[in-house]
Amino acid sequence: MTSTTAQSPTGTRAQSPSVTGPAHDRRITLALFAAGLTTFASMYNAQALLPSLSEAFGATPARAALAVSLTTGCLAVAIVPVSALSSRIGRTKVMIGSAMAAALIGLLLPFSPSLDALLAGRALQGIALAGVPAVAMAYLAEEIGAEGLGAAMGVYVAGTTIGGLAGRLIPSFTLDVASWRWATAAVGVAAAACTVWFVRLLPASRGFVARPAGLRTVLGDLGQQLRHHQLLALFGLAFVLMGGFVSVYNFLGYRLTQRPFELPAAVAGSVFLLYLAGTVTSAWGGRLADRVGRHRMLTASMALMGVGLALSVPDRLGCVVAGVLLYTAGFFAAHTVASAWVGALAHGNRGAASSLYLFFYYLGSAVVGGLSGLAFAHAGWLGLIGTVAALLAAGAILFAVATIRSRRDATTQPS
Repeated sequence: MTSTTAQSPTGTRAQSPSVTGPAHDRRITLALFAAGLTTFASMYNAQALLPSLSEAFGATPARAALAVSLTTGCLAVAIVPVSALSSRIGRTKVMIGSAMAAALIGLLLPFSPSLDALLAGRALQGIALAGVPAVAMAYLAEEIGAEGLGAAMGVYVAGTTIGGLAGRLIPSFTLDVASWRWATAAVGVAAAACTVWFVRLLPASRGFVARPAGLRTVLGDLGQQLRHHQLLALFGLAFVLMGGFVSVYNFLGYRLTQRPFELPAAVAGSVFLLYLAGTVTSAWGGRLADRVGRHRMLTASMALMGVGLALSVPDRLGCVVAGVLLYTAGFFAAHTVASAWVGALAHGNRGAASSLYLFFYYLGSAVVGGLSGLAFAHAGWLGLIGTVAALLAAGAILFAVATIRSRRDATTQPS
């Protein structure tokens, strides 16, 4: 097979993704699967610790939830500059440096002398973590190509769901026999091991072309994506869907350990096994969207989320579990489809579009995930679910805008 190369303005030669071959593509997807494991185990392990942190430090649920919100908020702020850096020095360098720095911070967090110190460490870890999610979508789009992008994105998102699951289950079960410090240490060691796996497996970029990363260039790239109405709707969709999803899981542990359920911490933590539904639907949803279309798949996914929310309202453990299961399955399918759709719609610098999508995604996690604690404190689970349902309705409006724009653009294309 004849190799095809592209010459960048800076002299960097990048091989076309179309010549990489199945073995290379499989190695990429496995490496990004490992990246999803380490990143999301580090990012969300504090979610399982929130009731323990409230007890250990005498903190309210809303204050304890800052251990999650500060991480995702700082990650959101760092995503755009880190993405710009990756456009200059390379995707793989940024992802590897990010994963290693985050793993090191994770190993130090168990020694935090106070809640304030822990929150500061979690904020720093959020900045360090930004490099993997900021770059992974663009890296996949450059290396895999459009035909298999949905399936590859599904594998990556599946890795994030398993990482999120492990990051919640490991501390949940550790808390049954030890303190939050040992639970945090257990996650830190597991994340470090996955980081080694990721670094050893990740192939060098072949589709990457270096771009200038000056302020004017970065702002120009971002402005180009923000003027795209479909992309803007998808960015808003990321904000509301992720904000609602994190809100549900932030306060689910409080609901299950309090009346009327009063489950032990380890048993309540096992509810995070529902993340496996997201593992299945993220991989399956990406492939199905490639066949039946993103519009239909996203519609079905958001409808499933709505059904799940309604089921979780009654004070019956079976209903809560079934509702959160369906909600989780629908969310991860929706996220897979929306993130692949952003990669397909982006013009010019795909990294800029991906970083904006993830900026709004994690900003939703930080802002909504924190403020929803006020709804939970004021009206309990019903108040929280009402807030999340309103966000889902807003997401449906944004999706309708993206769909209308897509069909209008299709009808105005010259034949």
